[in-house]
Amino acid sequence: MFSQLLINGIIAGAIYALIASGFSLIYSTNRFVHFAHGTVSIFGGYLLYWFYSLLGLDFWLAALFSVASTALIGYLLNKIVYSSLRKRKSSPSILLIASVGIMILIEALMLFLFGADVKTIGLIPVSKGLMLFGAFITPLQVAIVATSAILFIALYLLMNKTKVGKAMRAVSDNKDVAEIVGISAEKIYSWSFIFGSAIAGVAGILISLEQNLEPTMGTALMVKGFAGAIIGGVGSVPGAIVGSLFLGLAENFGIWYLPSGYKDAIAFLVLFIFLLFKPNGIFNSGKRVNG
Repeated sequence: MFSQLLINGIIAGAIYALIASGFSLIYSTNRFVHFAHGTVSIFGGYLLYWFYSLLGLDFWLAALFSVASTALIGYLLNKIVYSSLRKRKSSPSILLIASVGIMILIEALMLFLFGADVKTIGLIPVSKGLMLFGAFITPLQVAIVATSAILFIALYLLMNKTKVGKAMRAVSDNKDVAEIVGISAEKIYSWSFIFGSAIAGVAGILISLEQNLEPTMGTALMVKGFAGAIIGGVGSVPGAIVGSLFLGLAENFGIWYLPSGYKDAIAFLVLFIFLLFKPNGIFNSGKRVNG
């Protein structure tokens, strides 16, 4: 039982971490809560359904188009909505309200385009899980953990070894100083949305392969990603990853003693504990993108 719960927690945490890392990347540079992030992720899953199941494209090509599309959506949201609001000197609260409106709009768009019934990709047939350290895990779940790990390594390299990543860290530390040395904050805002939304698209693809798709599931996913980011340290990308893994493990080990229906309650309880006793999170960061 311990091994199974551990593996289940790691799998859930990996999904939460993909959402949380992209969200944290956007938050730490833009300094507002982009609450539509989870819905953008699920839209990526629906795009895979459209490209692969409806249009019949090769899976890898469909996945590439889906991730590129979510990156483009993130870029357009920033340029059309958030950038316009920033030019009007809107507060972070106004930007948050705008993000909630975008979330509702994208959910309505998915409902209009794909209907209210659940959608299934059906790429990988249901099969018996593999035995690993006394627990069962499916090949798809192995792929989810492996893909997440590769993406986290790529994100680390982006933030620490590229000019764009270093510029993101500079804007996160001090936007005014970064602009004095020639870094365009508006360009960095756009790049953060592109990379963050692309990561969300990958998460949406992985979720769509393991679960059925529904238009409203992005909200619950964003809540879990937001909780993971808060637990780890909302301004720290590695903190968001660690916090999400911690949340996934806490949820799954919590149902060792409680019914599975209490999983969401356990997540919120963990979040409240951190907000009360360690509000800056595990990594104690609120001002910096730590790569």
